[in-house]
Amino acid sequence: MSFGSGRRPQRVAVIGVGVLGASVGWNLSRQGAEVVFIDARRPGEGVTNWSFSWVNASNKTVRKSYFDLNVAGMAAHRELATAIGPDSWWYPSGHLRWADDPTVGMKLLERAELLASWGYRVEVLTGTEARRLEPALAMPGEVPVVLYPDEAWVHGRHLVGRLVGQAVASGADLRSGCAVCDISTGTDGGVRTVALSDGTRLDVDIVVNAAGPGASEVAALIARQLPMRREPGVVTRIDCAQVPIGRVMHAPHIEIRPDGDASVVLHSREIDALIDTGEGVSELARMLHESARNVVPELGDCHIAEARIANRPIPADGFPSVGAVPSVPGYYEAVAHSGITLGPVIGRLLATEIVSGKRDAMLTDFRPGRFAMPADSR
Repeated sequence: MSFGSGRRPQRVAVIGVGVLGASVGWNLSRQGAEVVFIDARRPGEGVTNWSFSWVNASNKTVRKSYFDLNVAGMAAHRELATAIGPDSWWYPSGHLRWADDPTVGMKLLERAELLASWGYRVEVLTGTEARRLEPALAMPGEVPVVLYPDEAWVHGRHLVGRLVGQAVASGADLRSGCAVCDISTGTDGGVRTVALSDGTRLDVDIVVNAAGPGASEVAALIARQLPMRREPGVVTRIDCAQVPIGRVMHAPHIEIRPDGDASVVLHSREIDALIDTGEGVSELARMLHESARNVVPELGDCHIAEARIANRPIPADGFPSVGAVPSVPGYYEAVAHSGITLGPVIGRLLATEIVSGKRDAMLTDFRPGRFAMPADSR
């Protein structure tokens, strides 16, 4: 579906205003669409605010096309920082990674070698050299440390606020605090109206499902089965009088990054594995803090500010679901685990597809149609 010349602007309901929804809506608004952002929360306060928010392609080597999409996502972030200004959301300070297990360390070096062969910038340092970059680290001097200088972290809520604010200033509508209850279709099977929890019904031409962990529920409103993984993660913020690190880092047993001038974010896959054992959020947060202070002793002087368990928005095969569902004209999906890295590039590619009908080959492996769709009709 495309706008076509001489026609009125299409009205697009973007359901979910995290980084993916905000990026799609901002790009659509710039291309002349009439955008309505819809979210049960305030923009950026869902899973976007409870993500490790690491912009990278070094962790995306399982499929070359997925790596390439993430590299494009990194480039799109740099372009976006130029377009809207980098302040308060964009922090391209690089990424350090090392291990305390020699077998794991060897795998990190093998991945670095593969990435270098793909043209990805990577350096291998010693622990002593890494401590020159990050003096607060406690690590052996001889341990190999991989540095990815082009990687970054993002303050997701600030980015979403900037994108939505610019779109609204250009005429977009924002409906916060409203859940989508129904999506009605016409005799041709295409999208016609969206019903909200406040009783409002919106006439729309297009729906973009960017609802993150709730994407399968939104898909069900048009009788589509979108299979999603259940993969919860716990993220903790600790407040510091002075943040002692300047980069994202994957240390043994813990992931750490700055979160502005007075806060640090902590995450660990090992701690995530304890979520279903019955441990409470406060205990999981304490364990994260303890692991972090073993790597950066100064973090022991910080205190836990907040922690939350959030479900990651991961389609069943682990890859994004982006593009049109042909059986329901006007319905598109923008669902991905790596939303922070991919938001700007998916936003641009999907908005262009909606406006012009042109499908970018970069999304070929990530089309919604790869999932079996026995219920995709009404």
